[in-house]
Amino acid sequence: MPGALHGEVCLNAGSIIRDFVKRNQIGRAMGNDTFIVTRTNPPGVRGADVLFISYQSLPAQVPTPAGALTPPLELVVEVRSPWDSMAELLAKAAEYLAAGVMVVLLLDPATDTATVCRPSQPDQTSAATATLTLPDVLPGFAVPVADFFG
Repeated sequence: MPGALHGEVCLNAGSIIRDFVKRNQIGRAMGNDTFIVTRTNPPGVRGADVLFISYQSLPAQVPTPAGALTPPLELVVEVRSPWDSMAELLAKAAEYLAAGVMVVLLLDPATDTATVCRPSQPDQTSAATATLTLPDVLPGFAVPVADFFG
């Protein structure tokens, strides 16, 4: 188990995103290692710490599936565990992006930074003093990076 700090950052991220999504009625937020299919041959899944899937990808009238989700998904959030290297976290992000996730947000409690990964674009890392926006997947979303860690 990754420990208390990891759990706190996951819950902070999930709460921030869930509250925004609910307030704007744009989709669903999920957490707690929600399985996402990242490969079919060979089969592969990842457990996202937090994710957002819009009502365009999974309509409001469709019940939330009991099993794994298959992209497209708009956003996956991964929190760096104490034993993860940044290279390992970036490899996870690449796997999600290759599977069809639009944006991956990597939160690093060791440095209080947020790294946004998108397909075919350079990763963007922001310090705790910055404001994070994700206009392509969460229009109107703006939150201080520090809020994920405090």
